[in-house]
Amino acid sequence: MATPSPIVMGIVNVTPDSFSDGGRWLDPAAAIAHGLQLRDDGADLLDVGGESTRPGAAAVSEEEERRRVVPVVAGLADAGARVSVDTMKATVAEAALDAGATLVNDVTALRDSAMVRLVADRDCDVCLVHMQGDPRTMQENPRYDDVVADVAAFLLERADAAMAAGVRRERIILDPGIGFGKTVQHNLELLDRLHELVALGFPVLVGTSRKSFLGRIAGRDTDDRLPGTIATNVLALARGATIFRVHDVAPVRDALAVAAATLARTWTPTPDETTTTSRTTTSTIPTTSSTKAGPRPSSPSRSPDSPSTPTTG
Repeated sequence: MATPSPIVMGIVNVTPDSFSDGGRWLDPAAAIAHGLQLRDDGADLLDVGGESTRPGAAAVSEEEERRRVVPVVAGLADAGARVSVDTMKATVAEAALDAGATLVNDVTALRDSAMVRLVADRDCDVCLVHMQGDPRTMQENPRYDDVVADVAAFLLERADAAMAAGVRRERIILDPGIGFGKTVQHNLELLDRLHELVALGFPVLVGTSRKSFLGRIAGRDTDDRLPGTIATNVLALARGATIFRVHDVAPVRDALAVAAATLARTWTPTPDETTTTSRTTTSTIPTTSSTKAGPRPSSPSRSPDSPSTPTTG
């Protein structure tokens, strides 16, 4: 099986309360400078978010989210960066697309009819994320019959709904939502069986960067979870993931480049790589024309199955 070329998505949080870097990039100029540094470090696209989706995060008004996000998206896009917007609000997504974003990263997987119409009308890329519940409640007691089958069935249903509403198949990316209504065991199961989601025939994005399940396993605080982030992204690449959403772009990109070359058993240096260590070229979201979709999973009932105590992912 051919290993896809990894695409690195750099995280630009313009929030006061994100779990890892909340408050660091609230000033638009600082956020733009940070995003451009991530691009220079090798990010293929930059994901700008103005509302935290960490467990227990408070909701943000549409007006406030637009105020945070739009100047940063515009500044990055004007500088030539490829930008996505991390939002669940159609009005914020619309303003970000107007400012130069080309991808909508929606943790509610287009369950808002206004959002799906917007994505279809603008013909932009979209990432459909699995989340059980909402950020306020998702970690209270997450349960699944079979977490991989349940997540696959949900994402396939949302992809089908998007295409029925006019979103082109080649615009769709799937994200299993690591840490979004998942226990540590759920997260590990999703990573181990990620190839089952890849078999659905869409590019798969993973976002494990600095998340709490890594800290629980390794006993590390948020800023010390880079080794766990690298390990999970390399594992995801080996199982067919294509896009990797991270805070620490340069080390993750290096790890993915080595892993991809190893999996492909070949490496051909580009002209740039023979003369410089700068990596500023931009990748596009891959198409799936050569990918055979696996059998559609059944849609098992979502009755509670496990008496075990959940741990925050």
